[in-house]
Amino acid sequence: MSSLFRPGTLQQAVERLGFVQADPIRSPARAQDLILRHRVKDYRVGDLDDQYQNLSLEEDLLYAYGFMPRSTWCLLHPRDTPKRNAAEKRVLAFVTAQQRHVHPRDLEAGFGRNREQNDWGGQSTATTRVLQSLHYSGALRVAGRQSGIRVYEPVEHTHEPLDRAERLHKLVMLVATILGPLPESSLRATLRHLAYAAPGLDAGRKSIVKKLIESGELAWGDLDGLRYVWPSTKPNARRANETVRFLAPFDPLVWDRRRFEHLWGWPYRFEAYTPAAKRQLGYYAMPMLWRDDVVGWVNVSTDHVRVEPGFRKTVTDPKFRDEYEAEVERMKTFLQRR
Repeated sequence: MSSLFRPGTLQQAVERLGFVQADPIRSPARAQDLILRHRVKDYRVGDLDDQYQNLSLEEDLLYAYGFMPRSTWCLLHPRDTPKRNAAEKRVLAFVTAQQRHVHPRDLEAGFGRNREQNDWGGQSTATTRVLQSLHYSGALRVAGRQSGIRVYEPVEHTHEPLDRAERLHKLVMLVATILGPLPESSLRATLRHLAYAAPGLDAGRKSIVKKLIESGELAWGDLDGLRYVWPSTKPNARRANETVRFLAPFDPLVWDRRRFEHLWGWPYRFEAYTPAAKRQLGYYAMPMLWRDDVVGWVNVSTDHVRVEPGFRKTVTDPKFRDEYEAEVERMKTFLQRR
């Protein structure tokens, strides 16, 4: 899978991935940090936050919310969004007039603190919702974070948008590159998120996978009666994998649960939102990759970095223990913030 490669710089890793999914749960670290630690040399927890303002990256939606290079952001914009209402116009004018990054609380004095239900069933200030709407429309960008809260600034970088057909083509190939090879049905299901991430491009979404297979841009093959697809570029030569890796639940290697169960023979479920009494693996169980097989999972506690493994497969190779202990030590180092 092309999403796992020799570690480089943070900018290089995000450019090469094309997208890094984000998640706010810190157990033992946020998903974006856990994904990047395998792909960035000497990566430590929090490095993305610390370096974000000096990198050419954006926060936005693809098939989930996350971080992306400007090249990916340009494929998502311009979005077809309704005309700005009066509140959005006032907030945009306020942010544009500032000579600094704007925190949601900076708007309270002039715009009030009225609250409304957010997308997760909780409550957010109305001005925060307006900032998020302006960010979604491409008028504002996330400039960084203060104590985990997004701060905003106007979008200054401009680009000549591609026509809709080319944008859709590039987005589909990007998703197939990040997650592939994966079942064709999984790719089609993932692309449904483009209806929100790239509205206006949805008209050709249902037929494009078929067209890309027919043109040869997506290669395909059957495995146990399940059709897999992937970009038909020549794969890079890979050395034999002799490493144990603890993977984030949203890592591209394990992201598609249909592929996970088909290739590795057991069902993995993210149980953070499952009642404790019904969990089988743990609150934030991380799949454990050994060579080219996912043999079990680990739960990592930040209290003295305790690692508790669970196994779905018997591992008899004596090299495994040494490699497992090496990954535990890498995890401990990663969790030591600079």
